[in-house]
Amino acid sequence: MDKPIINVLGGSSRKPPPVWLMRQAGRYLPEYRALRERAGGFLDLVYNPELAAEVTLQPIRRFGFDAAILFSDVLVVPHALGQSVTFAAGEGPLLEPISDRTGFERLTSDIDHGILAPVYETVRRVRTALPPAVALLGFCGAPWTVATYMVAGRGTPDQAPARLFAYRDAAAFDVLMDVLVEASASYLVRQLRSGADAVQIFDTWAGALPPAEFARWCIAPTKRIVTMVRSQVPGAKIIGFPRGAGSQLPRYVVETGVDAAGLDWMIDKDFARERVQSTVPVQGNLDPLVLLAGGVALDRAVDAVMEAFAERPFIFNLGHGILPETPIAHVEQMLKRVRGS
Repeated sequence: MDKPIINVLGGSSRKPPPVWLMRQAGRYLPEYRALRERAGGFLDLVYNPELAAEVTLQPIRRFGFDAAILFSDVLVVPHALGQSVTFAAGEGPLLEPISDRTGFERLTSDIDHGILAPVYETVRRVRTALPPAVALLGFCGAPWTVATYMVAGRGTPDQAPARLFAYRDAAAFDVLMDVLVEASASYLVRQLRSGADAVQIFDTWAGALPPAEFARWCIAPTKRIVTMVRSQVPGAKIIGFPRGAGSQLPRYVVETGVDAAGLDWMIDKDFARERVQSTVPVQGNLDPLVLLAGGVALDRAVDAVMEAFAERPFIFNLGHGILPETPIAHVEQMLKRVRGS
C-alpha cells in the first residue's frame, strides 16, 4: 500500500493533502501525560522502547494522522557524544556547557550507538505496529540548533552564547559542527535502516543567524548531512525545517538538496508558494497559536493554508510544534477542515 506522505515527498499532489503535526506525540494528550507520570524522567521515557513506541502511536490511534514521528529529542545526539544532558521539571534541558575549546575534550569523536540503541528499537516497534499507509518519520536536530544548547547548556532566547562562540573562535566552532554533522548523519542512517520512511532535520534556531552565518552554520552542515545520508541510504527522503529562514529559504532548498521544506508560520505564503513550492514540496504552516485559539479564526487560517499550497505537492502541518495547552477538540476541528469531512 502506498503512503500519501512519501508520495508527496516524491513530488505527487494529493487531495486532501496528508497531515501530521510537529510534537503531535506529547503533552497536549491526556494519555501521554498519564504515561509520562509512570515513566520517571524524560530520558527514561525516550530510552524505553516500549513506552516511547506507545507515545509515538498515541496520536495515530486518536486522530489518524498520515505520519507518526518518532518520540525522542534532538539532545540525544550530544548525550550520545558524552555530554551530560538532563531534563529538569519546569526548566527544560540542562547540559554541561561547552564554553571554549577545552569543552570539546569531554566529547567523543564518534556517536555512541549503544546509548541510542533503544531509539532504534523504538523505530522498529513503531514500524511493525503502524497501519501500512501511515509513514514513520525519524528526525534529528540540525548541527546549529543542537550546538546552541551544547554551548549555552540550556535554551536561550537569542542563542547569543553560540553566536558569540562562533564569532570569537570560528575554527573551534567548525570542529564542533564537524562532529555534529558526522553524528547526525550516522544517527539518521540508523533510523532509516531501522524502519523510518523519511527523516526531518529540525533547525529550530536557524532564524537567529545573519545571512553569511546562515550559509556557514545552517546550509553547509545540512547539505553535508543530506549527502552523507544518501551515500549510505540512496533515495532517502529528507525534510528540512530551518525555522525563521525567511527569504533565505529558497537558497537553503537548492543548496542542501532536501526533498521538502518545512514552512514556519511567519513566512509569506505567496513567497513560499512561488519561490519554494515551485522547487520542492512544502510542509506547514499553520500558526500553533491559532490552533490553540480555535473557532472561526482556526477555520479561516486552515483555509488560507490550503488555498496557498494545496494545488501543488503539500503536507499540511503546523509552522512549529503543537502547544501543550492546545485543546483536543481544536485538533479535531482542524482535521475536519483539512479533510473536508
